[in-house]
Amino acid sequence: MVHIWNDPTEVPEDFGPSVVTIGNFDGVHRGHQQVLTQLLRTAGQHGARSVVVTFDPHPALVHRPDSAPELLMGLQDKLDALADTGVDAVLVMKYNLALAAMTPEEFVVKVLLDGLHAAHVVVGHDLRFGVGNSGDVGTMQELGKELGFGVHVVNEFGAEGFPVHADGGTDRRCSSTWVREALAEGDVETAAAVLGRPHRMRGEVVHGAARGRALGFPTANLDHRATGYVPADGIYAGWLVDESGTRWPAAISVGSNPTFDGVSRQVEAHVIDRPEEAVEDFNLYGQTVVVEFTARLRGMVAYRGPEALVEQMRLDVVQARHLLLDK
Repeated sequence: MVHIWNDPTEVPEDFGPSVVTIGNFDGVHRGHQQVLTQLLRTAGQHGARSVVVTFDPHPALVHRPDSAPELLMGLQDKLDALADTGVDAVLVMKYNLALAAMTPEEFVVKVLLDGLHAAHVVVGHDLRFGVGNSGDVGTMQELGKELGFGVHVVNEFGAEGFPVHADGGTDRRCSSTWVREALAEGDVETAAAVLGRPHRMRGEVVHGAARGRALGFPTANLDHRATGYVPADGIYAGWLVDESGTRWPAAISVGSNPTFDGVSRQVEAHVIDRPEEAVEDFNLYGQTVVVEFTARLRGMVAYRGPEALVEQMRLDVVQARHLLLDK
């Protein structure tokens, strides 16, 4: 079981020694995973506990809310992805101006040493921490020598088989920015390659206009407060995971359906091939579900009427079924 703490004071006195890494970890992509792999390796070598220190909200939302990037994932999905790596604990620090005002040394002493009893710190090469981002890898190494903890620096690119080759054949470092750029183009395959898993959104299923049901393609509509980066408008093949953990193949629509006027942008998933006996009882309203994006089928198109739209939806379902279920 992964321990989740929200403040260093919640860490038990007898916890440790620990090996700690620090970062926002938005996406927990393959670059992050390389840092986390080294974290686990170092902890194993020293018989220590592995701890991730991350922040909520994202610092950019505090310092520049008007220009902060859209997050790839919500906090719950980040915690799930971190837990999947096998770390022992995650400290989610509330990011505010008081935390931002701590000097690098104050942060290291209060959080890493006094709070987590860190014996070693594993960081990416682009580490920045402390007031005004004044601390970097060199700062951490100096503090390690002064205060008696080891520092391991990872020049992360991604897991084995990476870095991914970007356009032009040049290597590109795995990053949250790269994932956002891919999703903004609807390129969920590249996003998945950098993430190491399909991109996902999480949200409550709410009532929509019921147009899909009227056309014979009922959909689970995600609430507008759903977390996770919304990919480019279009139709996707993917999966819907309900609260029981059941994975349902799905054709997913993102955007405002241009065939109908007055439809706001939304994410909705049509579950494919539900068992006949489950159709009437298949009620996802009020559930918090996960929607995973596997492949983009097409862009969003305005059709001349419902009949043409229904025919295209049938073709979309056939294509999605083939991609998801035909091995």
